Amino acid sequence: MKNHRKYLMEDDQEAVRLDRKTDPATVEKQALWAGIKPGMRVADLGCGAGKTTFYLNRLVQPEGRAVGLDIAEQRIEYARTHYSDESIEYVVADIREPLEDFGQFDFIWVRFVLEYYLNGSFDIVENITKSLKPGGIICLIDLDCNCLRHFGLPDRLSRATSGIMDWLEKKINFDPYVGVKLYSFLYDLGFDEIDVDLNAHNMFFGELKENEKFISMKKAEIGGRNSGYPFEEYDGNFDEFLEEVKIFFNDSRVFYYTPLIACRGRKP
Repeated sequence: MKNHRKYLMEDDQEAVRLDRKTDPATVEKQALWAGIKPGMRVADLGCGAGKTTFYLNRLVQPEGRAVGLDIAEQRIEYARTHYSDESIEYVVADIREPLEDFGQFDFIWVRFVLEYYLNGSFDIVENITKSLKPGGIICLIDLDCNCLRHFGLPDRLSRATSGIMDWLEKKINFDPYVGVKLYSFLYDLGFDEIDVDLNAHNMFFGELKENEKFISMKKAEIGGRNSGYPFEEYDGNFDEFLEEVKIFFNDSRVFYYTPLIACRGRKP
């Protein structure tokens, strides 16, 4: 297996965060737009908590099957415990490595994964498409301007947010702008029937619901702590930053969103 940095969001609560942030209705809408159909064999690459795999599997019934792959044993165990089905297989695997042992798929789903591989995201897509049958569909979904589209932040927090994303890009191989690249990946690989959809992700304004606050605070807490960013904007460093983030998410005046780009294509 290739050497790699520790996953930015690694934490004992990461599977819970991924579970709570996944909206089944959104998954179904995106997958139907991409072209998922009953009877397909589906791969959910970077499956995390398994919730998305579970709902993709529902869409390919009857007679369809799903395989969820993730690099982390603890998240695969969470998926097996919470989102098992006789037509789902969960496997620990690195999608940067050859995947031929898992067979061929009619539909491959990659959502919120490529952002963690600034250097190498195209190579990952090229690798996984080898496991897609001719005529099969791949759906790539990720963010653009991650955490950078907002209004109403205090100047210090705004500087810190931009500084963190710049730090992640230069130091952690994280790509805040990968969403805008997805179309070119499939174009350069010669895919047919490429289409793109653009929506808002995590659009917050007014009073946030408790689940929205939990998801957002966990992202700031885990990502900020694991990033290694020095938080020099704050005398109290990370702890003071986190307190200001909490105030931000309780401010009903603030507007916040991230562009979400979905790209689908059919393998010649």
